[in-house]
Amino acid sequence: MAYAVHFAATMLACYLTAQVLARSTWTWRSPRVAIVCWQAVGLALGLSAMGLPMALGLSAYDLPTGSALLALASDLAHGTLPIGETAFHLAGVGVGFGIGAVLLATTVRSIHGTVRAQRRHRDLLTLVARDDPAAPGALVLDHPSAAAYCLPGVKPQVVVSAGTLSLLDRAELAAVLSHERAHANERHDLVLLPFTALCRALPWFGWVRDAHERVALLVEMRADDKARELHAEAPLAGALRRFAAAGHRVTPAGALGVGDRDLDVRVQRLLVIDRPPRVLGAVALAVATTLVALPISLFLS
Repeated sequence: MAYAVHFAATMLACYLTAQVLARSTWTWRSPRVAIVCWQAVGLALGLSAMGLPMALGLSAYDLPTGSALLALASDLAHGTLPIGETAFHLAGVGVGFGIGAVLLATTVRSIHGTVRAQRRHRDLLTLVARDDPAAPGALVLDHPSAAAYCLPGVKPQVVVSAGTLSLLDRAELAAVLSHERAHANERHDLVLLPFTALCRALPWFGWVRDAHERVALLVEMRADDKARELHAEAPLAGALRRFAAAGHRVTPAGALGVGDRDLDVRVQRLLVIDRPPRVLGAVALAVATTLVALPISLFLS
């Protein structure tokens, strides 16, 4: 029972940490550190959600969850069970494995759906997109709406619309292209994938959906930071303002677009230069490491 209490406490710690992260503004100053912290919360939550029903179901063994699972497998192979291990307890073990299976299945389904959508869009681009010297390294889609996005993958592709070419000046366009290349280089699609899977696997947790939204915004801020390293703040901020004023924006499924999220917040952030909080970031990373270590140690210690 003690292991179940520890798993429950870890889930509570994940919830409290997520609430603190969601309400903190330092994360905007150091999005890369904040993304790592969110990933740690997601991993610890998934492991604890599996471990809690398993630990309840294996309470008769009074062993760490991993060792108790091995002991249960051995007992089942010999047709015996310890006193106190009932069908109800075995159902708890099954629930834990079921949660793990759901997490794995939703992750695989998310990957499959995203890859399929990206493949369809790449096929479409080969028919309707074109190269343009005004947007080096990108494909241009003849569409009047503002669009600038990255199709991630093994061979990522940056796409802008003709509407974007007419909307932005040269410096702003260069900053936007750097933003999209940052998405591709840092594989931000893989950063978002676990949170998409958690949203599907644990839809009754509203804060899990909120975590997905927060991480999606942090991913955009991280790409903003990479772009302003090369082009300063003003061109990218100007581009985001123009995207906001343009209204309707087009980003296909499976892509990451520059103008998708919280443009006003991102513009204000770009124009206020704050140094990353090194001490606070180090503390946050230490907490994140502890969160991940807790469920792993409960399985293995």
